Amino acid sequence: MQLPITFARRYLVSKKSSNAINIISWISAAGIFVGSLGLILVLSVFNGFEGLVISLYNTFNPDFVIEVKEGKSFAPDSSLIRKLGAIEGVRAVSRVIEENALLTYGDQQYIATVKGVENNYGTISGIDSSMYEGTFVLQHGNEEFAVLGVGVEQSLGINYEDPFGFVTIYIPRKGTSAVVNPEDAFNREIIKPAGSFAIQSEFDSKYVLVPIDFARRLTGYSKEVSSVELALLPGAAGAQVQEMIQSVMGPGYTVKNRLQQNETLYKIMRTEKWAVYAILTFILIVAAFNIIGSLTMLVIEKKKDISILKTMGAGEPLIRRIFLSEGMLLSFIGCGLGFLVAVILILIQQHFEILKIGGGSFVIDAYPVIMKPGDFALVFATVMLIGMAAAWFPSARAAKSAIEIARE
Repeated sequence: MQLPITFARRYLVSKKSSNAINIISWISAAGIFVGSLGLILVLSVFNGFEGLVISLYNTFNPDFVIEVKEGKSFAPDSSLIRKLGAIEGVRAVSRVIEENALLTYGDQQYIATVKGVENNYGTISGIDSSMYEGTFVLQHGNEEFAVLGVGVEQSLGINYEDPFGFVTIYIPRKGTSAVVNPEDAFNREIIKPAGSFAIQSEFDSKYVLVPIDFARRLTGYSKEVSSVELALLPGAAGAQVQEMIQSVMGPGYTVKNRLQQNETLYKIMRTEKWAVYAILTFILIVAAFNIIGSLTMLVIEKKKDISILKTMGAGEPLIRRIFLSEGMLLSFIGCGLGFLVAVILILIQQHFEILKIGGGSFVIDAYPVIMKPGDFALVFATVMLIGMAAAWFPSARAAKSAIEIARE
């Protein structure tokens, strides 16, 4: 294998009878360079946005959610909650009640999802680190508080300085038929807003967090819950913990991890990433046509060398490997330089945030970029496969030409 590479390296740097061969060779390497650079940069930007979106969703979503397969609610007893909390790797457990409700504040009305949670909920979701205004407190002594999404807060026009500024929450009363007074069809409670959180518009404009006992009075639930949410200890094996949770709950319940909670979102992000990868790969394929041209001209240029090698006993496989190695060498140089420049540009963006996101309304100011070794391996394999495919036709022609010259 060393001999073909030696010839390929020699042919790459040696002076040709026509400068056009050298020029086309380096143009083909430049095309691979641009394609490799573009692929790494685009994939890194997708990684950055994917990581950003996942981190935003993970701020609100717990590690695991337990829901009943049939029906809307279930009633876990205290022994079941203790079993879940005793599973190795589980850090915290919280019962949750969710229900759509009508919110009123002064003259303003808004439909949102009321989420009743236990006092330890801040440690389960990390939402207490995303407060936009006020503090994350759901209960202080006998006084109950609500924490609203910033979108809900702005729609209602909440004034935290108003001592009489209470939010009134209405939820339809279960089992109610026709009533004379429309208000009798609703459970109604008032609560003082303590603050607002800002995570992502999907959550900010939808949720209001309240104490679970407050939610029970509104929904009429006694022991029932909509779901049970769990948080993991750092470093815990998520797949194993999920299996243990499922075994505790039994077949009538579903246990969803964060990926399964937002399955559609993850699929969309993955599909977009692979679509862009496919488009840029086609650009690489177009650039690889330059390799075909340069190697074809090189075969014509080196007919005498091929004849001499054949006379000395070189067979078709050796001749083919020489020109295949030439194409692979051009691909390797272009790919290596593309990787080097991509790493430099990504590090500059990570440290200095040169490329900004316009508009000023996004959660970050600059484009996020994250390098992943898997992307480099994928792009390298793609480039080398394309380079090998592009070099195959000229190398096969060179091997056949050598036989024809030898017979003369």
